[in-house]
Amino acid sequence: MGAYSPFPFQFELFGSLYHYHYIFETLAFIIGVRVYYYLKKGIVDPISDENRLWIMLGAMLGALIGSRVVAVLETPEVLQHLNFSILYQSKTIVGGLLGGLFGVEIIKKIIKVNIASGDIYVVPILAALFIGRIGCFSMGIDEPTYGIPTSLFSGMDLGDGIRRHPIMLYEMIYLVLLFCFFRALKNANLLNGDRFKLFMVLYFLFRFLIEFIKPYQPLFLNLSSIHWSAILIFAYYYKFNIRITKKTFT
Repeated sequence: MGAYSPFPFQFELFGSLYHYHYIFETLAFIIGVRVYYYLKKGIVDPISDENRLWIMLGAMLGALIGSRVVAVLETPEVLQHLNFSILYQSKTIVGGLLGGLFGVEIIKKIIKVNIASGDIYVVPILAALFIGRIGCFSMGIDEPTYGIPTSLFSGMDLGDGIRRHPIMLYEMIYLVLLFCFFRALKNANLLNGDRFKLFMVLYFLFRFLIEFIKPYQPLFLNLSSIHWSAILIFAYYYKFNIRITKKTFT
C-alpha cells in the first residue's frame, strides 16, 4: 500500500459522513442554468420562450432516461437483478447527453420546431460538466470513474493504494480546452447548430478514447456502453462530420 490518500473527500453532518459530490452535482445544475440565462440575454432567440421550455423539458426527460439506461449497460450483469433502486442510482453524463439529444429531437418534432436549438447550451453544459467533474474526482474510487493502474507521472492514489489514471482530472483539463476552443470560435462563420454538433462530437470522441484506460465491462464486440454511445453519436452526425472535415481540410 502507498502513502495516505485523502480520497474520497467527505464532510461530516450530524455524525454522518457525506461525499462532496452531492454538493457539486447540485452546483453544476444551478450554475449551468444561470450561465444559460446569462447568455440568453445577449441574443435574439428565434425560438419562443414557450418552445424553449418544451425543448428543455424534452432534454431533461431524455437525459433522465438516457443516463440510467447507459449507466446500467456499463455493468451488463446487473440486468439479471435489475430493480428500481439500482436504476435510480445508476447514471452517467454520456447517457444524459445522448438521451437529452433524442429527447429534444422528439419534442421539436411534436411542437414543429425546425430550427437548430443547441448552440446556446454549449457553454452552460461545459460549465456544468466541469463543476460536476470536481465532485466525481473527489469521490476517488467510491465512484466508477477512475482509471486503470499506471506508472505515468499523472498516476494518483485515489483511495485504494494503487496509482491510477485520474480520469476525471483528465476530463476537467479537456473541458477547459474545449471552453477555450469554443471561445475562439465565437465569431466563426458556422451554421446555426454547428457549435453544438461539434461539441457533441468532440466530447464523445474524448469519452470513447478515455474509456480504454478505465476498467470497463464490454457490452458487445469488446466495447462498453460508453463506446457504443459515442459510435451512435458519430453515426447520427455523420453528415456534419463529413461537411466539417471537408471544410477544415480544403
